[in-house]
Amino acid sequence: MDAQILGYLAAFFTTVSLVPQVYMTYKTKTTKDISFWMYVMFCMGVIAWFFYGLMIESYPIIVANLITAILSAYVLFIKSKNIYESKEKI
Repeated sequence: MDAQILGYLAAFFTTVSLVPQVYMTYKTKTTKDISFWMYVMFCMGVIAWFFYGLMIESYPIIVANLITAILSAYVLFIKSKNIYESKEKI
């Protein structure tokens, strides 16, 4: 199997794995069972992977991590909003 195809396949599955969490967060606006600090670190890691992908010019890494960053940032935004509005604790 071509390494590029394997990269896109891995990128697809890891990125799509966030969709159920994003959907439930969007639908319920509840994030009480989600760790704030885990999502902070996860977003930072995904952004680092994105820039790494840019540096090595790897499109599977760039595309997957750009989409993953957007999805995880949404969940982190809702979690932060809920904490700020005192609906939840960190």
